[in-house]
Amino acid sequence: MNIIENCSLLEHNTFGIAATARRLVEYSTVEELQDFIRQRNLEGDRTPQLHIGGGSNLLFLKDFEGTVLHSRILDLEVIRDESEEVCVRVGAGWVWDEWVEQAVGKGWYGLENLSLIPGEVGASAVQNIGAYGAEAKDFILKVEAVDLQTGEQRRFSTEECQYAYRHSIFKAELRGRYAVTHVHFLLNHHFRPNLDYGALLQALSKNGVEAGQVDANLLRRTIIDLRNSKLPDPKQLGNAGSFFMNPIVQRSVYERIAEQYPNVPHYDVDAKRVKVPAGWLIEQCGWKGKALGRAGVYERQALVLVNLGGATGHDIEVLCHTIQDDVRQRFGIEISPEVNFI
Repeated sequence: MNIIENCSLLEHNTFGIAATARRLVEYSTVEELQDFIRQRNLEGDRTPQLHIGGGSNLLFLKDFEGTVLHSRILDLEVIRDESEEVCVRVGAGWVWDEWVEQAVGKGWYGLENLSLIPGEVGASAVQNIGAYGAEAKDFILKVEAVDLQTGEQRRFSTEECQYAYRHSIFKAELRGRYAVTHVHFLLNHHFRPNLDYGALLQALSKNGVEAGQVDANLLRRTIIDLRNSKLPDPKQLGNAGSFFMNPIVQRSVYERIAEQYPNVPHYDVDAKRVKVPAGWLIEQCGWKGKALGRAGVYERQALVLVNLGGATGHDIEVLCHTIQDDVRQRFGIEISPEVNFI
């Protein structure tokens, strides 16, 4: 276990916000985490706790006056291997894209569309990460976690996780209560490409590739190229990837917008609801490539807010609220942050 007092969080959040924590605790096993919780309870420590992954979904508004926990659990265990599918138990500390690379390399298929999403495996189960027509929940079989109050272990089935769009029970009634330690993924031995997302087919077609010619490595490289073309490197320009969730609106709201903007992009959720890209709404409000002080909107993708250098969490927050107000006034739609404000 690694314990650092008065620890800078600059390297633990991709926005590059210069916040500090009273204490950072990194653990490598479930037992180490349980020992820490047991000792904390013996000491009667009631200061706040925050469990983080790669820090790619956090916005620190101030210093954290408590303990920041971070998993370094790097287990990788095949639980069941059958002719059609394989179940793999993965430690929460794995960098997400390194796990996807491992899976594709071993012939365990399904996660290709989620390539290069920042963060770690544990956070994928909390956030239900998604991209290019796929979500983590599509492949999660169960989640192992530790109660941060008692140290007791618990397993959650996919149903118990209550997954929805960028949502899980760990973001709702159990928010802050559990630390994910392992995630069980159910993957396929036979590659079946998910090419339902329009941008994917366009990218493949541009390179002269037909749908029937796609293999897992090519799909993964295409996804990586697409993400790199739209999203800035956090090491060069602080950001948390997609800042806002795409709003799901009633079909009548979409039809009202489509009367004025016939080419508005949209994705049917069901007969009554439609998903409208938040990035498109923000761009129509004129924010793409614009800035408000030291915080700005990325010039290539309006869904991404960036730290232009020396921005505070408050700077990003003000920009967020200003954009929300503009979208609300222009379209009558509420867009919500995907990023957690701390």
